[in-house]
This record gives sequence, C-alpha cells and structure tokens, in this order.
Amino acid sequence: MSKYPDNIVFNYDKKEFDAFSKEYPTNSSAPNFNLELIDKNLPFDCQKYFKNQLTELQDNYLKIREEYHWTELIYNSDYKFKPDIGSTYHLYKKSEDKNFLSIIEPEKWNAKHIGSFTLLSYGKWVKI
Repeated sequence: MSKYPDNIVFNYDKKEFDAFSKEYPTNSSAPNFNLELIDKNLPFDCQKYFKNQLTELQDNYLKIREEYHWTELIYNSDYKFKPDIGSTYHLYKKSEDKNFLSIIEPEKWNAKHIGSFTLLSYGKWVKI
C-alpha cells in the first residue's frame, strides 16, 4: 500500500478517491466553504400569530368568567317559579346579600335592577 500525499483525498477503506463525496472543500481551488448561520429566533409573523392566539384566549377566558358569574348569581338568587327557556327575566337586589329574579320589567317597578337575562337550553343565563 503506497501512501498518497495529504492533498489527495483517498479513502483507504474503500480503496478509492472520494473527494467528490465530501461535504467540505478538499483543495485550494474548491468553492469557498462557509457555514450557514441558522437564525433560531422566531420570525415576526410567528410571534404575531402566538400573540394573537394568546389575546384571543385571554378574551375568551374573561367572557366565560363573566358568563359564569352571571349564571351563578342568578342560580343563587331567590325565585319561586320554573324559568322558561328563551324567556327574559329581570334580576333585582333584595337585600345586602340576596337578589331575586322576576318577570316584572324594571320600568314597571321601583326596585334596584341588576340586569335582564335569558335562559338558554343548557342552563346558562345570558345577560341582555
């Protein structure tokens, strides 16, 4: 086995010249070899997408929290009738810690009106 000079690319295991298969330049006349720098920062569009998604989630959370608050407030109030789905009812202040639900509209009564609500089919109250 004869030794080849260092500037010749010879693979002794395969017994062949393999300069063409290398991923790097093998002589001084080969094209310039530069490492490609990889930018690992999130692109602006990607950052904008995630910020928008987060904002939507926060808005949805606040909306759900408010809906839950009103529904819980009505179910904890006093009423002596079975509310009909789709009908409008009015919530009034009864005492410092109690409220009551009524069908009487606020214009026809002189009680502290909290809000008007409609019962949905799955038991949630919606403020109107």
